[in-house]
Amino acid sequence: MYREASTTAEYTLLDQQLMRRATRYFAWQAQIAKQQLGRRIVEVGCGTGNFTQHLVDRELVVGLDVVDGCVEQARERFAGRPHLQFRNLDVQDPAFRELNTLRPDSVVCLNVLEHVRDDRLALQHMREVLVPGGRAVFLLPAFESLYGPIDENLGHFRRYSKPSWRALAEATGFRVKISRYFNSVGFFGWWANARIFKKESQSEGQIALFDRVAVPVLSKLEGWIEPPFGQSIFTVIEAAS
Repeated sequence: MYREASTTAEYTLLDQQLMRRATRYFAWQAQIAKQQLGRRIVEVGCGTGNFTQHLVDRELVVGLDVVDGCVEQARERFAGRPHLQFRNLDVQDPAFRELNTLRPDSVVCLNVLEHVRDDRLALQHMREVLVPGGRAVFLLPAFESLYGPIDENLGHFRRYSKPSWRALAEATGFRVKISRYFNSVGFFGWWANARIFKKESQSEGQIALFDRVAVPVLSKLEGWIEPPFGQSIFTVIEAAS
């Protein structure tokens, strides 16, 4: 996750630990994201490996994070799997471009780009490391109107709209292949937390209830038809040749 403040790092680790309860939610993410990813993957903002665990069948996964504690936990969690590598590296750092020597065909960045101060630079760097025709897969927070205390404490600089995302992607040398809303029920939960309850952190009880009750139904419904709104935008962009 991406922001410099130590307090944000603490929130990030807490959020990662809380989200481990959301096993069905991560399986849902994995189901839609994995089919868009190739064999050699750079995961930007790997956290403690909640999504990485779904990529163990790939040839190479390089997980990156700027929070030392997340990188350490991910290394411990996947010890003994040499094709899963973890590094402390910021996508905004010029050193990120050196990953092109690994010839990744995919970048995955789930619920992370909102933490990056310069998202344009981040996309430019991703474009530079991908092989021709490579893809980048994102889950982005949707609707600026949903921005609230939880966003702020987690180090979110922004939320996105579909038009603003398309403009950014195209300006950095990508073509948008998929852009659809994700998690319609989460839209209402995030709105209530931001606008009514003014919550400053996510609730373990809310996460567990959502994961147990809502996700099994939502994952089927949204697999059939795209909702008209959602907590997030699922998007796939392809490096223009």
